[in-house]
Amino acid sequence: MSIAQKKRVKSEFSLWQCVILSLILMMKGKAIIFSAPSGAGKTTIVKHLLQLDMGLEFSISACSRPPRQQEADGRDYYFMSVADFRKHIAQDDFLEWEEVYRDHYYGTLKSEIDRIWSRQKHVVFDVDVIGGLNLKEYFGQNALAVFVQPPSIGELEKRLRDRFTDTDDKIRDRMAKAASEMEYSARFDAILVNDHLADTLMKGRKIVQDFLEKPIILEQE
Repeated sequence: MSIAQKKRVKSEFSLWQCVILSLILMMKGKAIIFSAPSGAGKTTIVKHLLQLDMGLEFSISACSRPPRQQEADGRDYYFMSVADFRKHIAQDDFLEWEEVYRDHYYGTLKSEIDRIWSRQKHVVFDVDVIGGLNLKEYFGQNALAVFVQPPSIGELEKRLRDRFTDTDDKIRDRMAKAASEMEYSARFDAILVNDHLADTLMKGRKIVQDFLEKPIILEQE
């Protein structure tokens, strides 16, 4: 093979490398993970971000609890029975899952990530603290994990009671879990204290925007 032919082959190989790299990047997006103790306000922040033109789409989690008032299947959660949830676990359909309370399972279906990335969107998660850390580990440097922190434990309890959705026993369970979850905050990429909502929304947008401006990293398996 002549020098000219070798140069042409090398050039064509480099071109195909660029094409393949472009296709891989089109198939992948970033992951924005919001986690918090129940009642800290992460859902309000996520809903605000989704209304902005940032190329984000909400990852709908699966869960085994009954729908709350005004919740809809396929919009807020994929609601399923405990038996069906366990069947998906056995089939390895989940990217991550956790039994948050007895027979109350929550998880992220692998098919949900594929659905969003096929639309060339970045995935936004609204998950519990352990789920958030599991997702952060899975997505690596292409994930931003934000811990939404209440201004105080007392304020968190007030917010839970003001929702009028839980019994006193359930609130006590949530408060005990919150105390444990707060200990994981340092393992997140950013801590967002939800004190004054308007300021929190502005800070949340800045954190996410700065992360999205960074290039996608192709990590070796």
